[in-house]
Amino acid sequence: MPKVPLPAAPPGGVDPSAAADLEQAHATATPALVEALASDPERGLSGDEAQHRLRAWGPNQLHERQARPAWLRFLGQFNDPLLYTLLTVGGVKLLLGEPSEAWVIWSVTVINAVIGYVQENKAETAIATLARSVRTQVEVVRDGRRQRLASEQLVPGDVVQLEAGNKVPADLRLLAARELRVDESGLTGESLPVFKTTEPVAPDTPLADRHGMAYAGSLVTGGQALGLVVATGNATEVGQISHSLAEQVNLSTPLTRKFEGFTHTLLQLVLALAGLTFLVGVARGRTATEMFDGAVALAVGAIPEELPAIVTVILAIGVNRMARRNAIIRKLPAVEALGSTTVICSDKTGTLTQNRMTVMEIYAGGERWNLGQLWPASELEQSSGPPLPGVEPAARDPLSRNLALRETLLAGLLCNDARPSRQQGLVGDPTETALLQAAATAGLDRQQALDRHPRRDAIPFASEQQFMATLHGDQRILLKGSVEAVLSRCRAQLAADGREEPFDSAAITAAVSAMASQGQRVLAFAVGQAEPRQRQLAHEHLSGSLVFLGLQGMLDPPRPEALAAVRACQRAGITVKMITGDHRDTARWVATELGLGRGGTVQAVEGRDLEGCPAGELQELAARTDVFARVAPAQKLALVQALQARGAVVAMTGDGVNDAPALKQADIGIAMGRGGTEVAREAADMLLTDDNFATIEAAVEEGRSVYLNLRKTLAFVLPVNGGASGTILLGALLGLELPVTALQVLWLNMVCSLSLSVPLAFEPQPPRLMEQPPRPPDQPLLNGPLVRRVLMVSAFYWMLIFGVFLGVAAWGGELQLARTMAIQALVLAQVVYLLSLSQASKAGWRQWKRMPMLLGGISLALLLQVLFSQVAWMNRFFATAALSGSQWLLCALAMLAMLPVAWLGDRLDPMAGQRL
Repeated sequence: MPKVPLPAAPPGGVDPSAAADLEQAHATATPALVEALASDPERGLSGDEAQHRLRAWGPNQLHERQARPAWLRFLGQFNDPLLYTLLTVGGVKLLLGEPSEAWVIWSVTVINAVIGYVQENKAETAIATLARSVRTQVEVVRDGRRQRLASEQLVPGDVVQLEAGNKVPADLRLLAARELRVDESGLTGESLPVFKTTEPVAPDTPLADRHGMAYAGSLVTGGQALGLVVATGNATEVGQISHSLAEQVNLSTPLTRKFEGFTHTLLQLVLALAGLTFLVGVARGRTATEMFDGAVALAVGAIPEELPAIVTVILAIGVNRMARRNAIIRKLPAVEALGSTTVICSDKTGTLTQNRMTVMEIYAGGERWNLGQLWPASELEQSSGPPLPGVEPAARDPLSRNLALRETLLAGLLCNDARPSRQQGLVGDPTETALLQAAATAGLDRQQALDRHPRRDAIPFASEQQFMATLHGDQRILLKGSVEAVLSRCRAQLAADGREEPFDSAAITAAVSAMASQGQRVLAFAVGQAEPRQRQLAHEHLSGSLVFLGLQGMLDPPRPEALAAVRACQRAGITVKMITGDHRDTARWVATELGLGRGGTVQAVEGRDLEGCPAGELQELAARTDVFARVAPAQKLALVQALQARGAVVAMTGDGVNDAPALKQADIGIAMGRGGTEVAREAADMLLTDDNFATIEAAVEEGRSVYLNLRKTLAFVLPVNGGASGTILLGALLGLELPVTALQVLWLNMVCSLSLSVPLAFEPQPPRLMEQPPRPPDQPLLNGPLVRRVLMVSAFYWMLIFGVFLGVAAWGGELQLARTMAIQALVLAQVVYLLSLSQASKAGWRQWKRMPMLLGGISLALLLQVLFSQVAWMNRFFATAALSGSQWLLCALAMLAMLPVAWLGDRLDPMAGQRL
């Protein structure tokens, strides 16, 4: 990963070799770092020196990519081969002295560009607002006193105070630490907090094992510390990843790739047909100028210039609908890509689960207790009131009839460094906050317990000893830790009636195995008695003299709504996989509860099983495995690539810095809006504002609805272009007068067809949409059934336009009248065709209540057509003629002729209606 260089000339007073020391801060002794940065652990920097360094090194914030100016983003909307052709045609028209037609053609491209620019600008504004909403305050030592500053003001050499609940504001080398635990999951993927020390480590130590460092973006879950700032902004570890992702490539999705292929193919076909029209007409003796107009009319008729605007509207509507369902889309094509998703790779913590450790079971006094069944909310409310009639207190209060249960809960409450906070709820290590919550659920009051059993001393938890111990005012010693660490220090166990009894290791081991098989993290608790005047606690006071109290098993439970969402995805043919940094057994249990896997069997592997795996074998493993546990960042990226290599459309969730490369590689990267890091959000295509897997399922459903509406739109728009261009080509081949002009074709495409096709974008979701399998990723935008429908309807439009045009001419009608009646007949036939594609015709006329846009679009199109033929200045501009009532009735017969054609279209292409 490329390093962001420090300034070549450090500020005055800073050792010139500081840059080298800062690169290896984790391996450098703190006195050397303090000296290199000309700082003071007691007094910190002076205010003047801090301002000098701020000017030299810049603010402590990630440098955002320089946004493209508005005019350049607007010009980017014209980056389409079809629009290039229209711009060129308009230029040629202008050179030939036909400015009105040139400006009409150019206005079409401008309208499309404005729609696309406005919608994408809205999405980017929403992301920027979300980023600006996060502001961090930090406690720093300057001029010998502590003061609170915005984290952006930090500079290398500052001395920062950390405590539970703080977000680490910069990369810090720890000068002093007391029981410090830091959640680095966003950077390393480690789900449990890491204990920190002040000791240096080897230079080549991996990031996750640099225990003397606290990195920017991490969260302090317990303890206190004093840290020296060694890197800020883009020089931090978070900044390095952000810097490597700074150059974002344009989003490529199945829709954009198919649309690019479609437009290139169509453009080649249009240019070939336009050239053929010109050559055939000239060969038949028509003038070059006249046939150039015919070639332009064919090109304008064949190019669906309204299609980019309609597609943008459809995707924008999908964006708005998803936003109402807590999903923010950053790029419009991502809407449709969600609908084609075949695999969802989700992290466990917070997305599929509730993102909080919860005590599920307790073993005490020889009995196992389910916490939720012991104290439901109704019993808790009643327990504070008078006794229930006919029920003894001991019968309704488990704590009264099992003293070991009470002591186990009390030990979890007292041997604990978590604390309540008015602003943040429970603050501290997730395991310890779960113990506090369990005690509170059982009715134990924390403050009363602390008043009765004040703490005198403690041995903090350390990973090498796997326990924490506390000494209290009543000479009680409490021990909490791993089962092995606690049981090895016990001589007996506490029975349900409060007596000591012989130690039953077999029963305890069986209870531990049962809890662990359900994915629970199991903690053991014990109690001992200190000497009468003992004021300090040492390790020798814990050896072999304690009494075992019980076990508490906890886990991060699945979200209830995630269970329903996973089932909905499975019914929709979407595979859900879990990729997490947690332990395999815990992840497997959550996956089993959620119903992942096939036939009730969950296949789980760990990251170490993927190391050195050949590409082909990795693809097979990625396809058949349901849970990937203890996975490193590079392995997440490799798994996404392996799934894509097998043709899957992959949606990947993530919230940490380490997830950013995989989010960027996935077809749809999904970041967390609440708990996610800024780097993950920048790499993602979609943000979840509620960090909930159910929102992903809802977004997939919206994406499928968008795709259906897009297919309906293609089925409606393309025959109009095929009919207009085919009519012009046929006229040239037969040597006839052209039935429509280029300007009239533009009116049909951009005004009339646009007003009729846009209502399809607002079509509601059809029933049972998520019970259909996903469409194949390699399915072309125009598949066989849709092509057959388009050709059939186009052929009908040819016959309709030519039939009306030649019929009116045969009856002695003028050229302008014949063209006008041909156009009006076509539009009225389009109304019938539109209704055949809409859900209104599939689900009964009651659906009209849900589709006001459909009525509005038809009414607008009919009004515009009346103006098109009946207003004098429009007659002059478009070379049309006013129609009489009888002539309108003749045109209306086209609606009856369209009915069997629409019915046959549904038989040829049933998927254009309600199926993927």
